[in-house]
Amino acid sequence: MPRVKRGTMHTKRRRNILKKAKGFKWGRKNLIKAAKTAITKAGAHAYRDRRVKKRTSRALWQIKINAVARENGTTYSKLINALTKNKIELDRKILADIAEHNPKIFEKIVKQTVK
Repeated sequence: MPRVKRGTMHTKRRRNILKKAKGFKWGRKNLIKAAKTAITKAGAHAYRDRRVKKRTSRALWQIKINAVARENGTTYSKLINALTKNKIELDRKILADIAEHNPKIFEKIVKQTVK
């Protein structure tokens, strides 16, 4: 049986690992063992933070809505409750955008819903 030399695959695998670790600090960008662990951890954090991003953006929307709602004499919870009772289906992302960029329209929405 002829022997199989695996040098090309070995170098290809190392090259791909180092390509993924490009831009990392210290030895994690050019030492294979350190780069492997850095890549797996980076991937895990990226996966987790794609979900955390949704949580933090929703929290930011709530803060923006509450700030403008209080300027108009109500609170976030009362406004959301009034919107659901009146069956107005504006989600928090749109409400926050209206509150930030069109405060006059937001004021009309508050007057329509909260009585």
